[in-house]
Amino acid sequence: MYDVVVVGARCAGAATARLVAGMGHDVLMVDKTRLPSDTLSTHGLIRGGVVQLARWGLLDRVLAGGAPAITHVLFGINGEPKVRRIKERAGVDVLVAPRRRILDGLLVDAAMEAGAELRTEVTATGLLRSDDGRVAGIVGRSADGDRVELPARVVVGADGRGSRMAGYFGAETYEQSTSPCAVFYTYVTGLRSDTYEFHIAPDTFAGVFPTHDGAACVWLIRPTPLLEPIRTAGSTRTAAFVQQLELLVPDLGHRVRAGRVTARLRGIANLPNYLRQSHGPGWALVGDAGYHRDPITGHGITDAFRDAELLAIAIDRSLDDPTLERAAMTSYQRTRDAMLREVFDLTRALTAFPPPDRFVELQLQLSEALEREADELASFPGFTAHLAA
Repeated sequence: MYDVVVVGARCAGAATARLVAGMGHDVLMVDKTRLPSDTLSTHGLIRGGVVQLARWGLLDRVLAGGAPAITHVLFGINGEPKVRRIKERAGVDVLVAPRRRILDGLLVDAAMEAGAELRTEVTATGLLRSDDGRVAGIVGRSADGDRVELPARVVVGADGRGSRMAGYFGAETYEQSTSPCAVFYTYVTGLRSDTYEFHIAPDTFAGVFPTHDGAACVWLIRPTPLLEPIRTAGSTRTAAFVQQLELLVPDLGHRVRAGRVTARLRGIANLPNYLRQSHGPGWALVGDAGYHRDPITGHGITDAFRDAELLAIAIDRSLDDPTLERAAMTSYQRTRDAMLREVFDLTRALTAFPPPDRFVELQLQLSEALEREADELASFPGFTAHLAA
């Protein structure tokens, strides 16, 4: 019998497991894949996510692992670039964009150092329930096809946007829409290694996140129909991507062409925006399993880190005193929903791609909201300070 079984061992799941294990509880992480591995993600962290890494004592590990320290941000509006130095706020003065295979692996290692266990290549196929219907663990299948039963006092679904756990729990979706946008991205060498770039043009948002091995993630977001020239290009999609960048954001496009593309082009369209019920008797959801919105605001990893800490607090209280479970989990969902609301609404406004002047206004509102959020995260209770040791 584990105290907690966490299904999914990437950003949200591994962070939750680390925090809960560090509080002295027995935690098992399970994941259907063999880790570490990459996943669909542009992986640029904004200040709030970096604040969490710093608070947890992991930022130095991320930097030591080869992620370049981002010290500047470039904003290009209709071809006119402005570069700003990242000022210290909420205790950090850099940003980072680590590849997911490295970041997720680092978080898993930290969770195991805190006492959590890990089992990979285990697919959750259902739930164990007590006589009163409370979730009491998971049923799974190993890579060899063997049935696995893992009892637990609390089961956490951290299995991402297509969460099967949310379905097994019967979690209600109480707010939902579909983004009208698509994003394509690849990796390119020869670009600035210390600068995030954001370029705005009519119906266009493009950018650069420097990452490991001298490469940078270069991405392009537009209303989905306007990206048909890339989507339908078949084997020449990468060439079509570079061509579109040159047409839409000439300076960035020319620099990408002068560099070297080191990975295949990846993309996804019309992603869902949703809020799901985040808890019930014996279960909880965290990360994309419980909440998701279009990546145009670049907030996914910060969401995962914020919610991991909010959930860890609730689980700790619930395990220490089961009579507090309902109040603690209700507080988790209420706080999560309050903290995500402003960025959630700005995300939907930005994906409507208003004229550039209005798009810039929304970006300024977003920047202010993200800085306030970073301050709030930096002021969270210091109950995890001992984990930095």
